[in-house]
Amino acid sequence: MNDGTTVWLPYPQERIPGLPGGLSYGFWDGSGPLPGDPEQVRFLVGPPVPGAERALGRVLPRMERLEVVQLLSSGYDYLEPLLELMPPGTRLATARGVHADATAELAVTLLLALARGIDRFVGLQSQGQWLPEHRPALGGKRVLVVGYGAVGAAVAHRLDAFRCEVVLMGRTRRFTPADLVHGAAELLGVLPTVDAVVLCAPLTRWTRGMFDAYALARLKDEAMLVNVARGELVDTGAVVREVRSGRLRVALDVTDPEPLPAGHPLWGLPGALITPHVAAFTDAFPAMSVEFLRGQLHRYACGEELDNVVLTTSGSGAGERAA
Repeated sequence: MNDGTTVWLPYPQERIPGLPGGLSYGFWDGSGPLPGDPEQVRFLVGPPVPGAERALGRVLPRMERLEVVQLLSSGYDYLEPLLELMPPGTRLATARGVHADATAELAVTLLLALARGIDRFVGLQSQGQWLPEHRPALGGKRVLVVGYGAVGAAVAHRLDAFRCEVVLMGRTRRFTPADLVHGAAELLGVLPTVDAVVLCAPLTRWTRGMFDAYALARLKDEAMLVNVARGELVDTGAVVREVRSGRLRVALDVTDPEPLPAGHPLWGLPGALITPHVAAFTDAFPAMSVEFLRGQLHRYACGEELDNVVLTTSGSGAGERAA
């Protein structure tokens, strides 16, 4: 491809050395003036900022020649309402894998914090109180990782280092060369057997609300739940009831609703640890995303198959999912 095809990037071109020639690059981070005529854009990289869907909603109706929307997030559920704004045949791709290590780090950090009572000790520190407690260790615990993609695999790898017994679960039951991956249909049977759950699954019609009141009730007393996926996987009201009773402890990097509003019971609930959707926001992200974009644009320029294409729009407000 060498026809001056227009690409809009969320970084200045000089921050991505080694970009393929023959393409015309514009810098647009979702704010400020547009770098050119949206009608000429064929490859659009979504700005990796909160509220990016609002910025994209303003420009997508004007991008009649669009061929690719490349996200720098692992999920794409927030963009589904905008699919009808894209021309038929537009490919939507994610940055699956770019965030895996950073998200897995936070997931294990949160699980360790729950197990060792770090949230409680931080509160005691602010009060100047020295109150030692006997806390459970993470080692030897049976931990269910729900969602065995790049993030789930990275979480499982790190839990192995703590000598956890890791149970894997994906949408369908399958075997990898080394492990059994349980199917989602087995969830209710597995839950009573584990000490902790880490949610890494994407938000889909199958996963939305999968941890409802009944599923949470299947967990054993004093079990721990960590969510680094999407808040909508969990029934927030049911979580509040379980944590308030003292039966479960939770650490949530994502919530429903999000942002979590002021005054919500989760903010001050003992046994609930909240981080504001920061799993992927580390100093490693810029370099990882630049490397990914450079490779993706080389594939695009050469007419090769793109990585992580999740659907192709049909023009009917929906899309055909990639196999």
